[in-house]
Formats: sequence, C-alpha cells, structure tokens
Amino acid sequence: MSIKIKPELYKLSITNPLHWIATGFGSGLSPKAPGTFGSLAAIPFFYLLQMLPMPAYLLMLVITFALGVWACQAATDAIGMDDHGAIVWDEFVGMWITCIALPQGFIWMIAAFITFRFFDILKPWPIRWFDNHCSGGFGIMIDDVVAGLIAFGVIQAAYWLI
Repeated sequence: MSIKIKPELYKLSITNPLHWIATGFGSGLSPKAPGTFGSLAAIPFFYLLQMLPMPAYLLMLVITFALGVWACQAATDAIGMDDHGAIVWDEFVGMWITCIALPQGFIWMIAAFITFRFFDILKPWPIRWFDNHCSGGFGIMIDDVVAGLIAFGVIQAAYWLI
C-alpha cells in the first residue's frame, strides 16, 4: 500500500520553518482527516503550555496566533491554494484556546477535542462568517480562533453545570 501525496504539497518544504509550523510539525500531511490529526497533535503541546501561569499562557496564544498568520500565509503562497487541508496550525491554536483553564482529567481533554472538532467542522455562525469573509493567513487562523472560543465556552459551561 502506498500513500499518494497531493501534487501541490511538493511545493512545501519541511526545511522551511514556516511551512513546518503551518503543517503542524507535519501532522497536517496526513492523507486522511488532516485537521483531526492536527488537533490531536496539539494536545501534547497543551500539556506543556498548561504549566505556564495564565497570563503567560494567554500571551503564548497571542504569539502563536501571530506566528500562525505568518506561517499559514507562507504555506498558502507556496501551495497556491487558500486554506489547504494540510495547513493545520490553526487547529493547534484553536485547541489551545478551547483548553484555556481546562478542568483536570482525561475526560475533559476528550470533551475539549470533540467540542472543538464539532465547531471547526460544522462552522455554525459566527464561525462560518469569519471563514467566508476573511482570507489569507489571517482568514485561515481566525475561524479556528472563534471555534476555539465557542468550544471553550461550552466546556466551561459544562464544567460549571456538572
């Protein structure tokens, strides 16, 4: 069994740090469900980030968002396609937003992952509005930021209701 690589992905270079970041350290190169693999790949990094004090965690989100706009734009320019599935840094940042102040326990991580993927895939309003009205690196990143914020709200509400 051989894996067929999409021709446009040959335009990316894993030696280019921006392409490597945009593809979620290669997790977005999965031939099936790259967004899901990108979201999964973000989880171990969250466990490192959660050790930061909350102000530092939030600052890292701002920095990784800005880096993501730059990296996703660079990868988009190289591929020649807007928001290619292999570009998954937005999933990393969206997951990390969903996990702000995540309650302890494996079940909460599963809930965060499922909730984020739900909103990222279905893109209900206002996520779809941002997806349709913003382009380039910023457009790639912003709809997942909004999905992450909504998923964060759902997880926090569930925690306080339970």
